[in-house]
Amino acid sequence: MPERFDRRLFLRTTAATGAALTLGGLSAPAASAAPGGFPDYTYVRTLLTPSQLKYNPTGEIIFPCIRGTAGRLSSPLAKYYLYYGPHDAPGGICLAYGDSLEGPFTEYPNNPIVSNNWQPHYSVSHVASAHVMWNESAKEMWLYFHGENTTTRLARSKDGINFTYDKVVLSTSMLPSGTTETSYARVFPHELPSRGAHYVMVFMLNNTTNHRDIHWGWSADGRTWSYDQQPLVRHSDVGAVNIGGPHLLHRNNSTYVVYNKDKASGGDLMITEVGNDFSRRAHLGVFYNSRNAAPENGRSASPTFGTDGGVAYMIYEAGERLAGSLAMARA
Repeated sequence: MPERFDRRLFLRTTAATGAALTLGGLSAPAASAAPGGFPDYTYVRTLLTPSQLKYNPTGEIIFPCIRGTAGRLSSPLAKYYLYYGPHDAPGGICLAYGDSLEGPFTEYPNNPIVSNNWQPHYSVSHVASAHVMWNESAKEMWLYFHGENTTTRLARSKDGINFTYDKVVLSTSMLPSGTTETSYARVFPHELPSRGAHYVMVFMLNNTTNHRDIHWGWSADGRTWSYDQQPLVRHSDVGAVNIGGPHLLHRNNSTYVVYNKDKASGGDLMITEVGNDFSRRAHLGVFYNSRNAAPENGRSASPTFGTDGGVAYMIYEAGERLAGSLAMARA
């Protein structure tokens, strides 16, 4: 069984080490140490709350994704684009923009930028979980999103606002029999020479046992994927009923996945070292300890990471699932 660590003991005995976090990439800068030598994040404020948004069909929002625009997009609305959206029908992929990760963020006036009806490609009950990756070779923003919960799709954009539909990249049919959900995918540039891959995907999988795990896949081009048929992290590995919202981080020449537990199992963000070739399974414990106070109310989920002025930030879901806000924590 992989060795496990007590987070508080780790904080007392491990010093931070240096590295640089690339926005939308995989590393984090030096600060006080959390598991793996990552910086310790502290809640600062909420950034987006459903009741304050013009596009608010369901009173809930989920799954933030922050991306820098400088050097990538011509004439962007601001320095940072924050993608998010409601989950429940009709859902919708939404955009807000701002010049600082501290906020404020301004809601794009024509949300949703992707809806649950995109003819002739699909008509579904909802679309959600926007993850946007800057594809350097294509010079495009690539949007991965789910709808229904069984299917993840790809759309592509030169400006980060107007997207062209590409294809289905993930579905339950690509995973073992009994799989009922494959959703909440994030994709990252990551070299896996032994697999001929330049990109890695992490996502949540549910099956007939109704326990959610973290799975992963790899791709040479970000469009056509292969998937490991076994979980990357099992819910039982970390004493949870469900885990989800995975994100990759890289530090000190190793790779980690950060993900959330369900609230009943603690509601914290956890971290597992998987190594650069994804062969390691070292469950390091709590990455971010969710507070009982508002707005977290015992649950933090679906983190996305960036830096602004050399300071590390984490933007994440704060609060009960489908009843929270998007919050910002600072290292």
